[in-house]
Amino acid sequence: MIRQCFKMAIRSITANKLRAFLTMLGIIIGVIALVVLVSLTDSASGVVQDKLESLGTNMLSVTVSDDKGRPVKPDDLCNLMNENMIGLAAPIAQSFGTIKSGHNEKNAILYGTTAAYLDIQNLELQDGRFLKTADINNNLYVAVLGADAAEKLYGKVGDAVGQSLLIDGRTFTVVGVLAESNSMMTGMMSVMTGGAITAFIPYTVQCRMNGMASNIKNFYVTASDPSLLDKAEARLNDILMSRFRQDTDAFSITNISSLLKVMDTITSIFNILLGGIAGISLLVGGIGIMNIMLVSVSERTREIGIRKAIGAGQFSILMQFLLEALILSVMGCIIGVILSWGILNLINLFASKYITFHLSASVVGLTAVIVIFIGVVFGLYPARKAARMNPIDALRYEG
Repeated sequence: MIRQCFKMAIRSITANKLRAFLTMLGIIIGVIALVVLVSLTDSASGVVQDKLESLGTNMLSVTVSDDKGRPVKPDDLCNLMNENMIGLAAPIAQSFGTIKSGHNEKNAILYGTTAAYLDIQNLELQDGRFLKTADINNNLYVAVLGADAAEKLYGKVGDAVGQSLLIDGRTFTVVGVLAESNSMMTGMMSVMTGGAITAFIPYTVQCRMNGMASNIKNFYVTASDPSLLDKAEARLNDILMSRFRQDTDAFSITNISSLLKVMDTITSIFNILLGGIAGISLLVGGIGIMNIMLVSVSERTREIGIRKAIGAGQFSILMQFLLEALILSVMGCIIGVILSWGILNLINLFASKYITFHLSASVVGLTAVIVIFIGVVFGLYPARKAARMNPIDALRYEG
């Protein structure tokens, strides 16, 4: 009987192809909204989390807002590294300038730091070396370029090391080039800074160029062992509290691991919000299915009367119309998922350099369950109305 009801439902749908498609359109749009939006969020948050993890879950970021007349100096970071639970420490200062090599002149983001920064940030070298302690202590004018800077200034990464260039009018020697990064974060930073290139120079040299004292406002610290990160954070907090006269507002310590947890929470909230917005579209699609099914029941009143007159029971009539509503929902879901896959691939054509968006299997599965539920719920009332129809009244119907 179910098989016969299924065939009759398919026959009814194919007899009114345009109306069936327009009925499915609400479900299709809802499915696209849900699958695409949540897949975009999942993919983007995954890239951000990978980037945070690549920074090292064994890292603390410190910002000093008020040094209380006792500023942190490079020697203080060296003393920090002598603490049992603390591993590496490196300052970071950012400024904007220009880099010129021959006739090439580019805007640049200059990072002043020390030798430990390479290991703290898990950076990789493609050529040459990174900054050394001797470079910082002797105020040497050396620079490590990002891969983008080497390519834009010299054409090839391998041609950069050993070359001289001007940074804000001062002559520097290139001693290394970092490996290329294709992360979304790097791409976004490049866009926000108008395509500025990056270069790392000794912290003391940057302070001298900017006419500043070597006071450190921002620095990174790692634990001697990743399992000791919380204890290292507590010890670092005690040291800074003692230095800054027990003023908790004088500085802040950010634990990268805690950022990952916050990121997970934010992603979950975004998924719920986007899913709720897309769910409204599916709800509208379900109402459209119920509306068309009520019209269909009204149009086929005499057919229902004839079927009942020749012995069809209420369950048979109910299943026929319920299956019709369910088939419309499922077909809309299938089409919506296929179009969602196409949309994500289209987006990847433009964004694949920095991020690849994937169709989330879990989202597709959840969407399918929701669509089936909507098909049953919104198809049940018209189906029950058809099943409970009086056969005599149905046969007299002139519609």
